[in-house]
Amino acid sequence: MERLVTIPASGRPRRSWPGFVLCLFWLWLGSAHAATPLNGAWREVHAGDTPQTVLDEYHNGLLQSFNPSLLERFPHGAKGSWVVIAPQPPWDDSARMLTIYPPPLSNVTVYAHDQPQTLALDDFLAPTHGHGRLAWRVPDDQAASQPILLKFEPAETLSAPVSFSLLPWNDYLQQDAQWLVFASACFAVMLAMVLMALCFALMLRDITYAWYAGYIVCYALIQGIQTGFLFHPLEWAWLSGMIVTVGSAAVALSVSFAALFMMRFCELQRHAPLLRVPIVALSIGMIQLVLMRCSHVPLLIAAAQALLNPLLMIGAALLLTAAIIAAARGSRQAWFFLASWTPLLLLTAMSSAQVNGALPELDWLNDASLAGGAFEAVMLSLGLADRALRLRHDRDIVRVLADHDALTNVLNRRAWSERAGALLASTPSRPIALLFLDLDHFKLLNDYQGHNTGDRALVAVAKSLVAELRPSDLLGRYGGEEFVALLDGASPQQAMQVATRLCRRIHRLEIPVTEDAQLLSISIGIAMHQGSDDVESLVERADQAMYDAKLNGRNRVSLYAGGKLANVSSRRLLHVVETRERNH
Repeated sequence: MERLVTIPASGRPRRSWPGFVLCLFWLWLGSAHAATPLNGAWREVHAGDTPQTVLDEYHNGLLQSFNPSLLERFPHGAKGSWVVIAPQPPWDDSARMLTIYPPPLSNVTVYAHDQPQTLALDDFLAPTHGHGRLAWRVPDDQAASQPILLKFEPAETLSAPVSFSLLPWNDYLQQDAQWLVFASACFAVMLAMVLMALCFALMLRDITYAWYAGYIVCYALIQGIQTGFLFHPLEWAWLSGMIVTVGSAAVALSVSFAALFMMRFCELQRHAPLLRVPIVALSIGMIQLVLMRCSHVPLLIAAAQALLNPLLMIGAALLLTAAIIAAARGSRQAWFFLASWTPLLLLTAMSSAQVNGALPELDWLNDASLAGGAFEAVMLSLGLADRALRLRHDRDIVRVLADHDALTNVLNRRAWSERAGALLASTPSRPIALLFLDLDHFKLLNDYQGHNTGDRALVAVAKSLVAELRPSDLLGRYGGEEFVALLDGASPQQAMQVATRLCRRIHRLEIPVTEDAQLLSISIGIAMHQGSDDVESLVERADQAMYDAKLNGRNRVSLYAGGKLANVSSRRLLHVVETRERNH
């Protein structure tokens, strides 16, 4: 789920605590340089103000003081705010950089020697750019003790709290390089997850991956705008002047994509069907807000600005509730969603409290949001992978159930015919024998002992056939008490021997058919594959051979050879097989 606070509502998107303790500790080490101690003061801009009058008021103690190293929120009213940053001893006259973090979305004007210079995220003309912050190089001829006067220009959105730092040039370069590595890694992770999801969406034709990709793309776009990464170092000049519009659209679309993704990912149709309608309505509503925001109609733009934050809060509560319900009702993917999204929701609450003046020392929350985006992308990708494996497992189970006879657990007629046809097509040169097996007097067994006994007899016969045949032999239930087996690489003599062993094994089950001690037996017809045979013609010849075995006394094997039927009694073939087994 996308972080909750929008660009229009607070000036910057806000998110929740991601738990990247080690990463943030490393980031803190990179920023813990020997910055110059600073004092600060500010007031709102009044009509008739000049830079000199503001500095005079500062020297006279008429401005409101604050600690520049902690986050401070300046109201961006109709005329903006004046801010004075005063370096404290020990002073350093070497090259220095003033940084403002996190970078505000509005312009900041710096007054030095009465020559104002504008700092902005989308400024591509400035000689020096900060990455992840606004940066201004202090002129070499400016005294180290001289206060720096800033003017935060009016903004369309509520201001976010910022902090200030005055760093030696070399320390600034080191900190800037470390942030670039950190941010590039986070965006690279998100981009990699998006590309992977799009590939799977195309290969699997599953739109769930597309919704996920859209959500992560929007999240990365918001982060890129918020941190200025899209402007520096990516130099996306075409976004200049469109920060608020593009950011607002990205926030709304991210919620829309997140809702559609979560609905399919967490299987709400199964686990929380009543919440599907409001979630779809939320997604449609967010898309409408995007259209209103891009309409260039002042009334519609104002309405979109007013509705965005309430809808985000409602959407967050709705998605959280749906995910919790789905997880409680057995959705594994809902747990992945909660694990990746809940940390960002917690960070949202902390950032919102920070806007209201709380937690001023936690200036790393902004970069934590970037790391949280990468963490969320990875966690949701793991959830998608788990979902794909589970769907594949379920599909395999369904395929097994569809291909196997429910009673005997051997292949059913359809599955056996398909696999037999594939085998005949792939091995035209090797000998292949088809055995058609039919239980003798099975109708009498059902009539005298009932169908339950008949079912148990079929199960016992199937188990015996599976135990006697090779794993590579195709065994299937053709219908009723009929079975078929395809023996790859078996000559006529080998097929006769196998069939004889099957007759012997079934007879030794000693399943009584009637009260006069008649035992269940089996008759088997054999047909050898010929070049022009398909499955149907081969089965037809084996079936004819099986009927010949029945007509000649049952419990025997009959071979269909060259249009003639040759049947051999089971006793004689058993004697041959037993003699060969003793000799080996």
